[in-house]
Amino acid sequence: MADIIRRTTLMVRDGDRAVHWYQTVFGMTKWMDTPFTLSGTQLAAGKKGDETRLIILKCEDDLIGMIGLLEWLDPKQDAPAELPTEIAFGAPIFVVAAEDAEATLERARALGSRIHCEPREWQVTGADGKQRDMIGCSFWDLDGYFYELNQIVTVCD
Repeated sequence: MADIIRRTTLMVRDGDRAVHWYQTVFGMTKWMDTPFTLSGTQLAAGKKGDETRLIILKCEDDLIGMIGLLEWLDPKQDAPAELPTEIAFGAPIFVVAAEDAEATLERARALGSRIHCEPREWQVTGADGKQRDMIGCSFWDLDGYFYELNQIVTVCD
């Protein structure tokens, strides 16, 4: 059996603000919200005794595709003053299967996200060999994480 990647956890400046963004933009729901104290061993961030808050959000599945939001409560974690304007090596690119890419982009824009690419039509050949007509766009969340949205319009034989 192969291992399963269940969740990606993102360090955020403000947990409540980030929760509001993910709930509004992607329709995610809160699965867990708990404070915890770092042990200083497993996580390669912070130090032993740091007080944090872990919020886990989910979409449709209770096992995979979840996003964790990790906020440092005490001491506050230093965050970059400037958010990224391009994807750096080592930074994740989140790819979202959107039901309505334009509507999702507009929700992100309304909450202050920086838009990288407005909705555009494009085509891709899938793993099954079929061409898919898509609408795609991309933007950053409020903490500088990059999202690429793709909406399948048609699948051609």
